[in-house]
Amino acid sequence: MLKSVDKCPGLYCGRTVLANSSLSDCGACLRGFRVNAQYVCSPCEKDLTSHDWLYLGFMAILPLIIHWFCIDLNAQSSSFTKGELILHASACIEVFLSAFLTILFTDPVWELRINSCGVQKLSDWYTLFHNPTPNYETTLYCTQEAVYPLQTMIFVFYLFCVTFMMIIRPGLNIKFLSDRGKLAVYYALYIFPILALLHAVAGGLIYYSFPYLSIVISVVSNALHFSIKINQKVRVLLETSLTQMRNLTILLGHWILLAYGIISIPYDISYFALLLVPAPALFYIFTARYTDPDNFK
Repeated sequence: MLKSVDKCPGLYCGRTVLANSSLSDCGACLRGFRVNAQYVCSPCEKDLTSHDWLYLGFMAILPLIIHWFCIDLNAQSSSFTKGELILHASACIEVFLSAFLTILFTDPVWELRINSCGVQKLSDWYTLFHNPTPNYETTLYCTQEAVYPLQTMIFVFYLFCVTFMMIIRPGLNIKFLSDRGKLAVYYALYIFPILALLHAVAGGLIYYSFPYLSIVISVVSNALHFSIKINQKVRVLLETSLTQMRNLTILLGHWILLAYGIISIPYDISYFALLLVPAPALFYIFTARYTDPDNFK
């Protein structure tokens, strides 16, 4: 049993238990450890909460959506071709394998569960800004991953995504979409560093706001999808959404993302709210004629 120790300054400084059972001076805890109420660095052995898993799911869905968007953008086809479907499936497999291996390589290794420190507040994501300066003299650096492993495992996931993309996609591009498929890979090579930088800077903000981001992304992309249609008549929008496989698939994708955002909201929301999932699409279809620019000549 460790006797009570003097309090460490700051929110994240703690004492590490040494090999001889003595305690070190106050400092940053090792990776996979977090300071407890006794100011001692203790191992992170909590299970992920449902919100944590939903957050990780959102971070996996985001690059998949970007992959699909880039493939669809460069295919420049009004309907799904065999080659385009294969590339979409390839992107899905790449992301799934990356997520699966990321979980396996996270402590405990080779198990489909994750030991976590837990997230208590927003500052846990930004320990860099909470290094104390006792007596306004020397800064005590206690920067660490207090939300272990939610921060680093996303970077590992992105690395796997890029690796599998570079292994699997080039050969498929040459065979099925040789002219424009490679552009989707080029775009991803730019986008993944941007996603990594965004996660490093705003990971904590995304953790708390991803349900609302899912809803906003779904609604905005839904509006963009319909707005590029030349014919904005209600009958035509409804008909093309239900009879054309490409449009129906995109619409269902928007609905799934919107439903995911609703389910992820950390408040008690009735599942009857899922009945509102088609509402943004229907609202656009039935009000498009009132916002058509031709009406404002």
